[in-house]
Amino acid sequence: MASATTARGSTSPRAPSARRPSSPRLSSLPLRSNRSLWRAVAEAIAVEARAMHNAGQAGLTFWAPNINVFRDPRWGRGQETPGEDPAVVSAYSVEYVKGFQGEYGDEGRMMLSACCKHYIAYDLEKWEGFARYTFNAEVNEQDMSDTYQPPFRSCIQEGRASCLMCSYNQVNGVPACARKDILQKARDEWGFQGYITSDCDAVAIIHENQTYTISDEDSVAVVLKAGMDINCGSFLIRHTKSAIKKGKIQEEDINHALFNLFSVQLRLGFFDEANKNQWFTQLGPNNVCTQEHRELAAEAVRQGTVLLKNDNNFLPLKRSEVGHIAVIGPAANDPYILGGDYTGVPCDSTTTFVKGMQAYIPQTTFASGCKDVPCNTTDGFGEAIEVSKRADIVILIAGLNLTEETEDHDRVSLLLPGRQMDLIHIIASVTKKPLILVLMGGGPVDVSFAKHDPHIASILWIGYPGEVGGHVLPEILFGKYNPGEYFKFLEKNLLECSGMRT
Repeated sequence: MASATTARGSTSPRAPSARRPSSPRLSSLPLRSNRSLWRAVAEAIAVEARAMHNAGQAGLTFWAPNINVFRDPRWGRGQETPGEDPAVVSAYSVEYVKGFQGEYGDEGRMMLSACCKHYIAYDLEKWEGFARYTFNAEVNEQDMSDTYQPPFRSCIQEGRASCLMCSYNQVNGVPACARKDILQKARDEWGFQGYITSDCDAVAIIHENQTYTISDEDSVAVVLKAGMDINCGSFLIRHTKSAIKKGKIQEEDINHALFNLFSVQLRLGFFDEANKNQWFTQLGPNNVCTQEHRELAAEAVRQGTVLLKNDNNFLPLKRSEVGHIAVIGPAANDPYILGGDYTGVPCDSTTTFVKGMQAYIPQTTFASGCKDVPCNTTDGFGEAIEVSKRADIVILIAGLNLTEETEDHDRVSLLLPGRQMDLIHIIASVTKKPLILVLMGGGPVDVSFAKHDPHIASILWIGYPGEVGGHVLPEILFGKYNPGEYFKFLEKNLLECSGMRT
């Protein structure tokens, strides 16, 4: 079957030579408070993605946004989503799709195609004895209507998304890609006009892993008749001909899928000559990594960083009163941790938190404390203690990275990894002034131990801030910008937010 060229990823194509500003992970965007910023970020991503396509570096269809509700805080892909509130997820889906696709003319022409994923009730990767490939999500009618469906309905009805991706899991005993009632609901009730794709190899597992069907040909038949149009992978290529010969599917099933696929390609101008009147056909390398887009990425981090604690207005710091800063933690000097999963190639070498702090306070020293984020030993604690004793101010970077949360990997606990909590307690006990704790990650962590600890003055949550994170953190700590006020998790209530004034 024909398909518009597809590049998989949360916000960017998989193109090794393509560079773009490494924007903050979605979990770091300001949620609830600034829909216009969501739209602006999506528009910027679209401009660069289309520029890459025009330069032969990317396709025209992108499998984003991820609009699954972050219902279990241990979910490894929660970092890709807008959070646990279906209303917020719904609103985000609309702004992202409208900003990313655009719409030009009466024929529904688009600059790019966005895809609402993963449909539906998908929020588990691999947890204890359960895996996303065989997990059966048991969902009652109320949860389906109140929690799981609203983001997809909004993405389609208001955002007018041109793609819908069905998920790996089963829903009440039936594979999501074979749930005709659910797939057709999108078309018949929500007015979906686009193509439906499976997640990668989600059709193959229907027989091979879930044993829902008795043959590969039956798997082809059940998904095509349910309303899926194309699969990610080679399964349909390998087994559709055999399914036809065995009478499992008919020509009309193929034609229906092709109609949906080619309709989207036509809306994208896939078969047209370059239209000089469409501004986006003229985009190119000069539209990638622009200063405007990098500033937008920085603004997203500024608004998305959340102040969770600020005893006695400890922040903002005053540069005139700080001569020596210590930055502690394995993430503090690691540029690769800043992006989270599905991160594009940054425009320039990423500025770490340590380098960013040195631009403000030249006498900035670093010690990792833990050798890595899992922090399973105390081997580096001694050096971190000595560095912290000498500094006027100590900033400790703690939290998560992709060893703790990512696709195909869930957490089993909300506690900080390994010995990180021990490191925080030890460093806080030896500093001249109370500690500043900065939390990274896309999912919530339990830092209730720090709430009433007088040795910990301030707590900031910065998520995965992208390549600009190293620049933005000192701007916030020294009061050039105020952090945001809204958090994507109810776990925010473990701490009291305190105001911070410049």
